[in-house]
Parts: sequence; C-alpha cells; structure tokens
Amino acid sequence: MRFSVPRPRSLAAQLFAMQAVLIAVVVAGCALFTYVSDRSQAEEAAKRQARAVARSVADSPSVLAAARTSDPTGALQPYALKVMRDTEVDFITIMNPQGIRWTHPDPDQIGQTFQGHTERALKGQTFTETYTGTLGPSVRAVTPIQDGTKIVGLVSAGIRVEAITERVQSQVTALVGVAAGALALGAVGTYVVNARLRRHTHGMNAAELSRMHDYHQAALHAVREGLLMLDGQYRVALINDGGRELLGVEGDVVGRSVAELKLPAPLTGALLASEPRVDEVHLTASRVLVINTSPVSGGERRGTVVTLRDVTELQSLMGELDSERGFTQALRSQAHEAANRLHTVVSLIELGRAEEAVEFATAELELAQALTDQVVAAVSEPVLAALLLGKTAQANERGVELMVSEDSSLDDGLLPETLPARDLVTILGNLIDNAVDAAQGSVRARVTVAAYTQGTEDCPELMLRVSDTGPGVDPEHTEAVFQRGFSTKPAGPGGRGLGLALVRQAALRHDGTLSVTAADGGGAEFEVRLPLRESGAVAAGVTSGCPVSEGSGGPA
Repeated sequence: MRFSVPRPRSLAAQLFAMQAVLIAVVVAGCALFTYVSDRSQAEEAAKRQARAVARSVADSPSVLAAARTSDPTGALQPYALKVMRDTEVDFITIMNPQGIRWTHPDPDQIGQTFQGHTERALKGQTFTETYTGTLGPSVRAVTPIQDGTKIVGLVSAGIRVEAITERVQSQVTALVGVAAGALALGAVGTYVVNARLRRHTHGMNAAELSRMHDYHQAALHAVREGLLMLDGQYRVALINDGGRELLGVEGDVVGRSVAELKLPAPLTGALLASEPRVDEVHLTASRVLVINTSPVSGGERRGTVVTLRDVTELQSLMGELDSERGFTQALRSQAHEAANRLHTVVSLIELGRAEEAVEFATAELELAQALTDQVVAAVSEPVLAALLLGKTAQANERGVELMVSEDSSLDDGLLPETLPARDLVTILGNLIDNAVDAAQGSVRARVTVAAYTQGTEDCPELMLRVSDTGPGVDPEHTEAVFQRGFSTKPAGPGGRGLGLALVRQAALRHDGTLSVTAADGGGAEFEVRLPLRESGAVAAGVTSGCPVSEGSGGPA
C-alpha cells in the first residue's frame, strides 16, 4: 500500500485561504456588532415609543374625564384598544392609583392588579422598565394621570421583548444576506487575484519560490559570463559579478540608466537599441566583448536581457593565428619559389654550368640574408623582429614591399614587463596588415615601418610608425577610422573595422596614443606612442616626472 505525502499548497492557495478566512471573520464580526447594536437601539426605540404613547394617553382630556366616572372601563377600553392598534404597541393598561386595571388587551385581566412597579409613577414620575407580566417579558413605560396636582390614575404602555427580538431578527436576516453577498464577492475577487498570482508564480508554493530565489542568486554569482537586465526605461534592474567586471562598473548601479554608466558610445547604443543584437562585438577600454540582447515583452516592452562574453584573449589569439596563417601561406609560397629555384640550380648543373648554378644560388642566399640582417640590425627585440620578417614575406607575396626605416633602433631587453609582447603584436601587426591592404594595387606599392625609442632617460617612450602608399585617410574620417566597424573595404565573412579599434584599445591600455596623418609620399601614416614605464608606475597625470600622454580620441 502506497502512501503519498501531500504537496504543500501553493503560495496563491495559501493567500486565498487566508484572505477567505479574514473576510469571513471581518463579516462575522460586523454582523455580531450590528446585531448587538441594533438590539440595543431597538430596545431604546421601544422605550421611547412606549413612553410617548403612555404620556399621550395620560395627557388626553377624555382619559381624565373617564377616570372621574364611576365606570372608567366602559369608555377607556375601546379607546385603549384603538390607540394600541394605531401606535403598534402590545398593550395599554390604564389603572387606578391602587393598580387595579381599567383596561387590558385581555378582557379577563380587567379588574386584576397590575403586575409591575408603580411607586415612582405615584410620585409623579414617568419611568421605563423591562418586566415580565401577563403577556411575558416586555419593555414598558408607566406614567401618572394627573388632575392638577392629584394623581387619579396610571397608564402603562409596553412592547413585548419577543416583538423587539423579531424586529432585530428581520434586520439581522437582511444583514446576514448582505454579509453573505460581501463574503461571496470577496471570495470571487480573492480567487481572481490569486489565480493571476498563481499564473505569475507558476503554481509554486512559498518554499519552492524561496528555493528558486536561492538558486537564482547562486547562479548569478557563479556564472562567469556577464548578465545585465534592463527595465522598460533602460535602467539597470539586475547585474551580476561577471557583468560588473566586464563592463568595468563599480558601486551600486541598480536603478541607474545605461547612459550614466560611461560606457563606450557604440556599446551604449547597442544596449539602448530596441531590436535584438546577436553575437555583436564591442570594445571597452580593456576588453573585447560579444553581446547578445533580447527584449522582454508581455504585450508591452518590459525590458531587455543582455549577456556579455569576454573574447579579449580569444580575439588576441585569433589575431596571432591570422598572422601565423599568413606567415605559413608566405612560407608555402616561398617554398614553392625555392623549389623552382632549386630546379633551376639542378638544371644548370646538369647542363654543365656549375659556376652559373653557384652564382645563382649564392645571390638568392645573400638576398634572404640581407633582409634578415636589415630587420635584426634595426629591431633586435625578438618578437618584433620575427613579426617584421613574417609580415615582410607576406607583403612580398601580395606585391607590396615592406621596408624597415633607417632610423629604426630597438634593442633587446628594452621593453618593460608592463608592455607584453602580445600587445605589441596586436598593435604593429594590425597596423601593417591595414597598410598592406591599403598599398596593394598602388604604384610602387610600399609599406614603411619605423620602431625606435625617444624621450629622456627618465621618461622614455616607444614610437611605432607605419606608413603606406595607398589612397590615404579622408580628413573627415580621422576619428571614425578608429571606431569598431568602420572600414572602406567590403566586409568579409568575419566582418571588418576591428583592427584599428584593437590597436587603439591596446594603446590606451598602456596610456599611449594613436594618431593618423598624411604620409609624405601619399597614403596614410599611423603613429603609436607608448610610455616605457615600469610596473609600479601609476597613471595619475604625472608619474616619476613623466606626463601622461593625451592622444587620439577618448576610450575606444
């Protein structure tokens, strides 16, 4: 035999039961209060009515005249019955000062002694009391009939307590009906409200909602990806730890508008957009982010859910991979050329022209060695030297001559630990790639690279300059060219317009500058200045006597 443990009632059901009980208690309390109040008011009304009727009868001249006769009953009994019917009282008893009845609703009681108190009436007072007489418990008034100062009789008018109770019961019956209607209406309203609440809570009880809240909080802090929720007015409704770190915001930002977070303009525009964004790449001062936005709607716009992923490392690795892929393709092409030259040497030897074969092979080796010696002599820093050699071979394959300027001079070990080789590869590699793209197809296509240090011993800085023979940059676009997504070339499968934005991001990350001007021989010239400060330096306007550079634009 299986026993099933009853599932706890949902929060909506508990609220419905609580509100139904509350309404029932309130209605019952109101009904009880009204019953007690109405009964008290009914008794007071009965006393006033009995007093008024008794005084009216006692003040009647015909009653005074009949009291003086030898047979008061004959004149007063019909009069008392008529007044009793007209005033809706249960009895009117007229008696002599000794309490002997002259009138009574029951003729058999005429001549009998009045049952009740008459002492105060015999003193000339009118009073009321509740007393049990021949008709049962009644509320009655007793008043004297006066002939001048002499009391010649007494009048008592009363209403049975049973009749008062019947009046109150009729009112209570109506009250109960109204209370039942109010209870039913309240129950229906409570059911409708709680049915809606049940839909919003998906039928979960309080324990389940509490558990879901705990899971929700734990998930927000555990997820490394950024999560940002905006309300209908684009104010921050929720942000997790990952979102704060990726966006670089601090303090309590909940309730603040996205425009107040001081994010880059393109990123702010994407967050404020009404349409969804899918895997859109954006740059902050130090990160490359992929954002996805999805509006939350339920008949009207309620907000936006934004997810953020950090692809800074991935983007850097992809840039390096692209460089390696280009270098590999250049090596493959050079290997093909080397095979052709080797076949030429072999053919010369087979033709018995050994001297020409040696001369041809030596010339090729001298050319390759001269290129290597030129690069290494100018830039002995190994990472940059390897990058320049690879880019030189890659540019030659595309019909572009890549030259290292004569004023280049960068010794090994000069770069501090705060300037990692990966950032240099990002900066110089993207500048050379853009320059080769621009110069390709131009007359005497050439890209010139300069890398050297300048400044004082206390404030050295690294200068990286790349110029090309391409069409140059329109002066109107000197700032827009550094924005993510800007490009004068057709977009490829992976999109364009990210290279220069990454260059400026890396430059600004090291308090450097990036600028573009027109080259002397036509084309564009990009210049990057990077201060060579040690890891303990603090960029706060002036550090160790070195002013912080102010360069192109603001944060990327």
